Amino acid sequence: MTIAAPSLPAGLRWAVRVLAAQAVALGLLAGYLAYQDLAGRATDLVSALFVTGFAAGGAVALGLLSRGLHRRRAAARAPAIVLQLMLLPVGYYMSVGGLAWLGVPLIVLGIGVVFLLVTPATTRAFGLD
Repeated sequence: MTIAAPSLPAGLRWAVRVLAAQAVALGLLAGYLAYQDLAGRATDLVSALFVTGFAAGGAVALGLLSRGLHRRRAAARAPAIVLQLMLLPVGYYMSVGGLAWLGVPLIVLGIGVVFLLVTPATTRAFGLD
């Protein structure tokens, strides 16, 4: 006889989905950057490869955190919150630099996922209450 694990709270489910979507988006960006590194004329190839590697590493990190949250690993919550909070200064400087159409949604996304990860239902799901 197997005992089914209780389902994830709605907030945690949405946080997992958003983190997974961010991982996919960043992975696609890393793929595009890799293509540009190989096909384009980079002024500084080492820097271009570093940026591509950073994007690929971020995609992997977001994917692993999404999976960890889905499996209710409490240790995945704090790094996920930190990565989402990193969207705030990025979004701010994008907004100030004339890309408000992209910066403002990044800020809202970061705050929204942090909110989803700190709600009482999510905290209970991790057994941290």
